[in-house]
Amino acid sequence: MLWDDAYLYIGAELEEPHLWATLTEHDSVIFQDNDFEVFLDPDGDNHNYFEYEINALGTDWDLRLVKPYRDGGPALNSWEIPGLRKAVHLAGTLNDPSDVDRGWSLELAIPWSALVEHAGTVCPPKTGDQWRINYSRVQWDLRIVEGAYGKVPDAPEHNWVWSPQGAVDMHRPELWGYVQFEESLVPFRPDPDWATKCRLMDVYWSQKEYKTAHGEYATDIHQLSEAPEGVLLLGSRQDFTAMAEGAFDWWEIGSDSRLTRTEGPDAS
Repeated sequence: MLWDDAYLYIGAELEEPHLWATLTEHDSVIFQDNDFEVFLDPDGDNHNYFEYEINALGTDWDLRLVKPYRDGGPALNSWEIPGLRKAVHLAGTLNDPSDVDRGWSLELAIPWSALVEHAGTVCPPKTGDQWRINYSRVQWDLRIVEGAYGKVPDAPEHNWVWSPQGAVDMHRPELWGYVQFEESLVPFRPDPDWATKCRLMDVYWSQKEYKTAHGEYATDIHQLSEAPEGVLLLGSRQDFTAMAEGAFDWWEIGSDSRLTRTEGPDAS
């Protein structure tokens, strides 16, 4: 990863003995092929994040999520990245089972101008800013049938990720990695509110579990399977807000999993 005033630059090299890709139409569901995927949540609130997928043919899919699928999405396929620069290099022969390939690599230059409207934060970022980012590689088991590649029937895809999530589901932005934008090599600055955000996410998942079991949200935090200390639970059986004090700010989460700063319960 590199950055300047105009672009976020991303490069990836993927080892692959069988170069294979079939999709040629823009905004196809690219992960039905082997692919590489980028996920960006600039302000780290779990909402309004960006997804980009590309296969070895250079066919791509760019979309924006208003919020995660678990909270109703939706995915906006109409969103585009004007000014995107991309390149794919093949170290081998595509769709040719008669040989063994080395893999493929790609380079992306994503213009800040395409992200600024929905970034929710300064874009391009300032030195020291942090974004939530993750990468995924989808890889299918292949077989050779009548001289051509095909997927192994009933075999699930393999998902390789940069920041582990504990689930085969990329749409968990609260678990994506932190990227810190710097002009020189300096130490990474851990998020001082990470533990607070984790406690709030625990309440969010416990509330989803409770609603599945009871048809409504809990109004008392002690009704939940996870009741972290220092978390205030507000709301009704139809909706809820949980709040907790971090290192410098109060944070809150709602039933749609959006994490935001708040003034706290004692603010005038």
